[in-house]
Amino acid sequence: MLLAAALICTSCSTIGSVSYNPWQVISLPTQANLQDIAFTGNPEHGWVVGSEATLLETLDGGTSWKSIALELDDPRSRFASVSFSGSEGWIVGQPSVLLHTNDEGKSWTRIALSSQLPGSPSTIAALGPNSAEMTTDVGAIYRTSDGGKKWKAVVQDSFGVVRNINRSEDGKYVAVSSKGNFYSVWKPGQEAWEPHNRNSSRRLQNMGFTKDGRLWMLARGGQIQFSDPESAEGWGKPFFPDRKASWGLLDMAYRTDNEVWVAGGGGNLLCSFDGGKTWLKDREVEDVPANFYRIVFMGPDRGFVLGASGTLLKYQGSAQAA
Repeated sequence: MLLAAALICTSCSTIGSVSYNPWQVISLPTQANLQDIAFTGNPEHGWVVGSEATLLETLDGGTSWKSIALELDDPRSRFASVSFSGSEGWIVGQPSVLLHTNDEGKSWTRIALSSQLPGSPSTIAALGPNSAEMTTDVGAIYRTSDGGKKWKAVVQDSFGVVRNINRSEDGKYVAVSSKGNFYSVWKPGQEAWEPHNRNSSRRLQNMGFTKDGRLWMLARGGQIQFSDPESAEGWGKPFFPDRKASWGLLDMAYRTDNEVWVAGGGGNLLCSFDGGKTWLKDREVEDVPANFYRIVFMGPDRGFVLGASGTLLKYQGSAQAA
């Protein structure tokens, strides 16, 4: 009986709770899976993209949204990424969709992509006037400086189908392979990706960059790991912030240098106020019937969580420990 009780206790969630939920559920006119969000130079004017050619616009900072219909060859196109630099914006998606605007999205122009493009567009980053950087789902990286008329490959060889790919503020990339069995890193100036095997038996779910330039890693079963600041190849000890998190963790984002949020399946949202050493759960959003795919912070006071079935959470204020 004692052994059975011990086993039951180890399966229970012992993670603490935040005392204040800073996230508001926003009602949207869609049931599509949301993929990305970006704002123009006007902090009140933003765009959300998603599956089924979903394009949503807000003029009040993200409190209310309206659908924008575009004429496309395939209305089932999946918009995967959106990015703005001032009034100039870009959208990419599958199959081979590239859209461009110079007027904050009042009008969108379809830009034809070469049939020789390796893979389908995966992410886009607006870098300045007429300049952007695009990746594909096989790890190719291209850059334009003339508004999308010409694209130059900055990586000579792609490395295979990727699960996800993330860019740091200073232009580095990290990508996880489709099966989650290895990852690759690319830095500006390199001609090829640097492949690395995963460092545990658990398959990788997602990876990205910390505020200080290190890597974070999410693996199956709710495992988190941070790279060692003292070693380029080293990693810290893996840990499970919530042993009950068999649903998995899907994305991580920093609100400040020390406040970190992690999103996952089943409406799970975790927070750390000390850079990832200790964790709390936001239990007030557990009843949201959706997986949380992505977290995006545009600054300490503005952020969003994107999820399945038209789920969008808007950041409202600082969370606190219980």
